[in-house]
Amino acid sequence: MANYTGPKVKLSRRVGVPIADIPKHTTKRQLNPPGMHGFRGRRLRDYGIRLNEKQKLRFHYNVLEKQFRRYMAEAGRTQGNTGTVLLRLLEQRLDNVIRRLGWARTIWAARQIVSHGHVLVNGKKCNIASLQVKVGDTITLKEGIQKLVRENMESLPGHEVPEWLTFDPSTLEAKVAAVPTADQVPFDVNLNLIIEFYR
Repeated sequence: MANYTGPKVKLSRRVGVPIADIPKHTTKRQLNPPGMHGFRGRRLRDYGIRLNEKQKLRFHYNVLEKQFRRYMAEAGRTQGNTGTVLLRLLEQRLDNVIRRLGWARTIWAARQIVSHGHVLVNGKKCNIASLQVKVGDTITLKEGIQKLVRENMESLPGHEVPEWLTFDPSTLEAKVAAVPTADQVPFDVNLNLIIEFYR
């Protein structure tokens, strides 16, 4: 599966919000546009506002446009609020679960841990970052990566594991306890604008 490998801070600059919770992305200087005075250019029109909101969500979960369109189509077909279903599908990706647990500092690091085959889902090796975890699934790590994961967890003081995941720090075993809800997503996004973008 294709993956974005370009400069990451540029993505935060483009959408004007940090897409990773690390100092490189969250400092105010990094979020300003390049140039002496950080010239913003013209004011965004309706299309630009919707595009920016969509890109913000896409960059946060590190999915390409084609994948994102597929998630939108599936959310539209599924019963319930389209925006809420879309967020649930994105939150239940395996690479995102690794990030939410604090096992990786960024979504790109989480994806690498998964794609290198270090993650076990229900005791079976899984190297598919887009795998949808279900309620009751158990997520563990191979022994070779546990030291790195513990270092990552120590470098993220104050990180809170969301309520829909249960986690035992001593054994590094996590379980999906519930379905994630829109209010458990730790960043602001206007889902109505994203749905309007694809209409």
